[in-house]
Amino acid sequence: MRLTRRDALLSASATLFSPLLPRMSFAQETPRRGGVLTAHLGSEQRILNPALRASTGVYLITSKIMEALVDLDPNGNPAPVLATGWEATPDGKAVTFKLRQGVTWHDGKPFTAADVQYTAMEMWKKHLNYGTQLQQYLEAVDTPDPHTAVFRYSRPMPLNLLLRALCDLGYIAPRHVFEGTNILENPANTAPIGTGPFKFAQYERGQFIIAERNSSYWRKDFPYLDRIVWRVITDKSAVAAALETGQIQLSSYNGLSLSDLDRLKEDNRFEVSPRGIEANAFNNTLEFNTRRKELSDVRVRRAIAHAIDVEFFIENFLYGQAKPATGPIPSSSPAFYPDGKPPYPFDIKKSAALLDEAGYKRGADGTRFTLKLVPIMNGEDVPLLATFIQQSLAEVGIKVEIVQLDIAGALTTVYRDWNFDLATGWHQYRGDPAVSTTVWYRSGSPKGAPWTNQWGWQSDKIDQLIDQAATEIDPAKRKSLYAEWVKAVNEEIPVWMITERQFFAATSKQVRNHHNVPRWDSSDWHDTWIAAS
Repeated sequence: MRLTRRDALLSASATLFSPLLPRMSFAQETPRRGGVLTAHLGSEQRILNPALRASTGVYLITSKIMEALVDLDPNGNPAPVLATGWEATPDGKAVTFKLRQGVTWHDGKPFTAADVQYTAMEMWKKHLNYGTQLQQYLEAVDTPDPHTAVFRYSRPMPLNLLLRALCDLGYIAPRHVFEGTNILENPANTAPIGTGPFKFAQYERGQFIIAERNSSYWRKDFPYLDRIVWRVITDKSAVAAALETGQIQLSSYNGLSLSDLDRLKEDNRFEVSPRGIEANAFNNTLEFNTRRKELSDVRVRRAIAHAIDVEFFIENFLYGQAKPATGPIPSSSPAFYPDGKPPYPFDIKKSAALLDEAGYKRGADGTRFTLKLVPIMNGEDVPLLATFIQQSLAEVGIKVEIVQLDIAGALTTVYRDWNFDLATGWHQYRGDPAVSTTVWYRSGSPKGAPWTNQWGWQSDKIDQLIDQAATEIDPAKRKSLYAEWVKAVNEEIPVWMITERQFFAATSKQVRNHHNVPRWDSSDWHDTWIAAS
């Protein structure tokens, strides 16, 4: 029996991915100075230092306070921020950054190359999730003068990889605040000191975070806003009410429920769109624990994929606003995307034949075997997908037991304890496969590291392809290597990237200059302003 959207909504909630819309253009207006932008914060943040923690929840707040070396321009290309220029040696083993002069930290101290050197070696390389992998071959950062930082690598570092990664993994912290302290317990991790357009002012746990205008900001005459307030609202229905009554002007990264987004996209007071979040494509995932005998057989993993009608799920649960993925690199990444088709189209007969071939015949009750599925609750659609998988696999004789845990418990169960057979969640693509995607397939990740290969699966070929691509400085050769890698991981399917989607935001049209770069919600908002009511 086919699971319907109504059936699944009885046991889980859903999320909507709104259609891509063209960039909005307002009539020419003079920016209004002053005012407060109030944004939705969906969950409590235990740390507010993006040099130690890569997370959209952290970026949403602290990217306005702390700055990276580079960010993305409106066309998605790396643009100067604290770095004004860069150059790599022909062998790719040294990258020189020229740093912006005349920049001061919020406590009045000057920003220099010493801050870059300290942050890279002591934070990115040792503690920053994804940064530790990116900078594993970083040997030193030389500082020949206060405004030059030379990154030296033992293996080639592709410049395009480094620049794209540094938009997320290149935030700089003040050396004078952290040096000689316990980095992970420093008070500046929750009361950040940066160089950005806004200064941290207050954090009331469970209630709000406030940042005030930095009157000494290096961009002359910016920012426009006096203050940004992030309100912690965990109830999605309350978020919609706050948006409609004007208590907040923005909710991003899928912060609203599917039903409210479907309703508000028809309300001309708001823009509901993934515009300006194009850099954050993501997938629904199905992860296989290959320590389980049945799942160690690739025929069984392929059979499971063939049993899931992805197009039906998209049409009935995601309002059609997604597409079946063709692999771990999304089509929104043209520099790396290899043209292709979804590798496992829905085919019940093929699924059953593969299970029979693998030696797992139906028993007297029609069941072949039972699997335990742990949903990792990144979003409202995750439990929906878990229920859909449960009913879909029952059609081919696989019984699925869903284990409901909060997100912390699910992460521990899957990535540290390995106490699962199947897991569902999200994978987020960050512009280059080497930043946060290949870690899902590369062996050797520390036990317990979330969103890494904890599947009990390893391939020498795939490890070698990952390492080759990560150190190949020729862009065409890198793309070719990743095409070969995508083909290989699609065949082995230790993780199945099921859908290709994008995040969305709901924004009041009183907000101007919003979502004007591809990672706007995680950018600095220096030119954003609020129109008069």
